[in-house]
Amino acid sequence: MARSLVIVESPAKSKTIEKFLGKDYKVLASYGHIRALPSKQGSVDVEGGFVPKYHILPESQKHIELLTKEVAKCEELLLATDLDREGEAIAWHLLEALGIDENSDKPKVKRVTFHEITKPAILKAVAEPHHISRDLVNAQQARVILDYLVGFTLSPFLWKKIRYGLSAGRVQSVALRLVCEREKEIQAFESREYWSIEAQLANNSGASFEAKLNAIDGKRLDKFHIENQQAAEQLVKEISALPLQVAKVTSKEKKRSPAAPFTTSTLQQEASRKLGFSARKTMTVAQKLYEGIDIGQGAVGLITYMRTDSVALSEQATSEARDVITSIYGEQYALTKPRVYKSRAKNAQEAHEAIRPTSIANHPEKIKAALNSDQYKLYRLIWMRTVASQMAQAILDATTVDITTQGGAVQHNFRANGQVIRFPGFMKLYIEGTDEGNEPEEQDGMLPPLQEQESVASKEITPNQHFTQPPPRYTEASLVKILEEYGIGRPSTYASIMNTLVTRKYVRLEKRAFHAEDVGMVVNDLLSNHFTKYVDYDFTANFEEELDAVSRGEKQWKPLLKEYWEPFVTLLKQKEQEISKADLTTEKTDKICPECGKELVIKLGRSGKFLACSGFPDCRHTEPLEGGDQEEPEVSEEKCDKCGAPMLIKMGRYGKFLACSAYPDCKNIQPLVKPKALGITCPQCKEGELMEKKSRYGKIFYSCNRYPKCKYALWDQPMEKPCPKCGFELTVEKTTKRYGTVHKCPQENCDWEVTVIPPEKKPTKAAAKKKTTAKKAPAKKAPAKKTTAKKTTTTAKKKAPAKKTTKKDT
Repeated sequence: MARSLVIVESPAKSKTIEKFLGKDYKVLASYGHIRALPSKQGSVDVEGGFVPKYHILPESQKHIELLTKEVAKCEELLLATDLDREGEAIAWHLLEALGIDENSDKPKVKRVTFHEITKPAILKAVAEPHHISRDLVNAQQARVILDYLVGFTLSPFLWKKIRYGLSAGRVQSVALRLVCEREKEIQAFESREYWSIEAQLANNSGASFEAKLNAIDGKRLDKFHIENQQAAEQLVKEISALPLQVAKVTSKEKKRSPAAPFTTSTLQQEASRKLGFSARKTMTVAQKLYEGIDIGQGAVGLITYMRTDSVALSEQATSEARDVITSIYGEQYALTKPRVYKSRAKNAQEAHEAIRPTSIANHPEKIKAALNSDQYKLYRLIWMRTVASQMAQAILDATTVDITTQGGAVQHNFRANGQVIRFPGFMKLYIEGTDEGNEPEEQDGMLPPLQEQESVASKEITPNQHFTQPPPRYTEASLVKILEEYGIGRPSTYASIMNTLVTRKYVRLEKRAFHAEDVGMVVNDLLSNHFTKYVDYDFTANFEEELDAVSRGEKQWKPLLKEYWEPFVTLLKQKEQEISKADLTTEKTDKICPECGKELVIKLGRSGKFLACSGFPDCRHTEPLEGGDQEEPEVSEEKCDKCGAPMLIKMGRYGKFLACSAYPDCKNIQPLVKPKALGITCPQCKEGELMEKKSRYGKIFYSCNRYPKCKYALWDQPMEKPCPKCGFELTVEKTTKRYGTVHKCPQENCDWEVTVIPPEKKPTKAAAKKKTTAKKAPAKKAPAKKTTAKKTTTTAKKKAPAKKTTKKDT
């Protein structure tokens, strides 16, 4: 029997740790959070002093029962949940749920934390236990309770004033504001034309280089100095007639240092730029690398803890990095003294070390076979960033050449810039990406040898037209960056925040950029105009600092909640009376309804804004917001089966449909693609016929033509063949990748099923490799084989139980 019980959050982590600790220890998982505030009103007693009413999560009940049995058998309980604020709270919740006092003698309770899942780190953590930090727990409680109170009061307010199903949150709403304000900047942006003059020049040896006009008579040109084509062509004409000479050559040495090792936010940003990973995907893959992967000697954690604000590296890590750098690149690329980066983290308890490989000797190529594609890409990125941070600076020679016209009434100055890498240093391994997605140039405009007073030949002088561009929309990387710069939220929450904005349809991701949707703009306008203080960037960031103060024991959490909550709920009650739904979802226009002559208004619908008649419901005229730009309805060959008028092809919410041209006298509408009769009698009503139809989302289904009197419907294609087992009038055909094509009975209580075409077997790696290398043989016609359908097992297929997820990365 194990003397000590260790509780971690993830089952994958538990297997790895148990291997390190040996037979005296049993390691079990809590499977993430085990207690939470129920998603209903009244889960926090505000009047009683912000008392939370935590409940054990239904899916966690079985885990608590198992842990209770195991705790009763052990002498020692080690709480080894994650080392951040959330992990500390989970450790406390475990004790509360298990009914154990931290100061009890049986079992003796210890709190252990580790930054990486390796044997030395685990053994060291067990040898150096401590107590649960109540300050960290209280900081987490304050965050959870305030977020609950804001969400469960502000969200219903949005339901009343805009529409049901919307949500608002303390940090989510600020992130939405950033996206919407950028959208407004883009909409209000007016592009402005400007021109530049570029020259293709050559030195005395005939070597070409490029230069750009940057000054006239010693006065530097601003962006809009050359406003139009006429002015640009006039300058080209003047310059082309004059000889050019090198006036000045300036060379300067520049040194460039590598970026710091990864924190949570910089890892999310760089994985987005270089790998195209979403923040959620980055954290999911990183979690697996942290929990442990078998690379030959059993499962072992490959990276350190992935939720951290620190850029510090341990002495062991810098020493390993130096050895690796020396062996691969040579002594000149290594540092004599480790490079130290300054952390911006204000709470040292939450961030002990940067994200790095647990063993830098594990080169990405060495362990590639043990990783899947995403794991390899992310591990390689972390490895390169860590090693590069301890490599020598890059040394570059930057050269600037000024070339002037000679003999003219006005002197024109061209400038050429060149950059040559003298010593690549860390750039030999890794260069940090940018939010625009462009990698820094390793060699920019390499210039030929040029001497002062040297004449240069003009090969071509070209005027180039440009237009100013609006500010770029936020990508996941740039939104994470700006949230961190403002100090809003925690890096570990960014993935869930962005996911919520997309799932609520406040924004959409298009070509990796966030576009604000109409409903997002309306919600943001409501919050920004009426709850200005609570979506203010500084206000939200200040609360994070207050939480840090609580976690350091400098502030009490309940007075902090009272300070934030009472003014907010007072304002909310005031706005309940002041704001009407029509003020937010309806805008007046100067357009007139073509059907009844009343005013058209802009309404907010589920698919965005549209024009609608203010006479609704008497007049139901609607049209796209673009108004006069919409397509004219096309007259079809169909006649209305109610009044005989021609049917028009119109565009609706779910695509094109047929509508009577005599509207509003006749309101007949029909699908553009008519249902296809199958000639099979409906098995339910025995009167109707089954028809092939399309759902509003384009999916094929089969239903009775007597709908709504008969509501019989199927997703699988029916066949007029009775079930051989139960005798039901028809069977169905279903094709999937997993099971191939099968015929089966549609009745729920009948399990008859036969496989007609088995699923394609996936080739093994060896077979796939052989196939790609083998020469293409001439095709031979195989003799036809008579196949018979075999009856599958008559027992119902058992579904695999859904996997239980551990604590989210968010």
